[in-house]
Amino acid sequence: MSPITSSGQTAGESAATSEFEGEIREFVRKDVAPWRKRADRAEVARADAGSVEAQAESVSVLVQRVAGASLNELDSMIEELRSMREWLRAEGERVQREIAGYATMSHTAAASMKAIAESMAQWRTAAGMPPPFRG
Repeated sequence: MSPITSSGQTAGESAATSEFEGEIREFVRKDVAPWRKRADRAEVARADAGSVEAQAESVSVLVQRVAGASLNELDSMIEELRSMREWLRAEGERVQREIAGYATMSHTAAASMKAIAESMAQWRTAAGMPPPFRG
């Protein structure tokens, strides 16, 4: 059993989340750092519309790449949850069948024991023995 942190995550989940966030930060640093070095405020003010659009397109591509990884991970989790739901539904149906089978068997066993007890009582009466004590 993993220890639970104050946010409700286990230590393993927290470590995995921190590692994933660290990878995203490093990815953004690598892609954004060259832009910060090349463009200071004066150059941005003098930049023509074409270079601003190019930079906006680059940022858009970066956001799509970062978001794409997250969306792929979410899609994977959704598919895994769907398969888990299907497995749980199938297991629930199996358990219901098992319980119904047990109830039928239990009912049959009780009816058989009752029939055996009645037969033994009849034999005792026919043999002249006193009936068994029922207390």
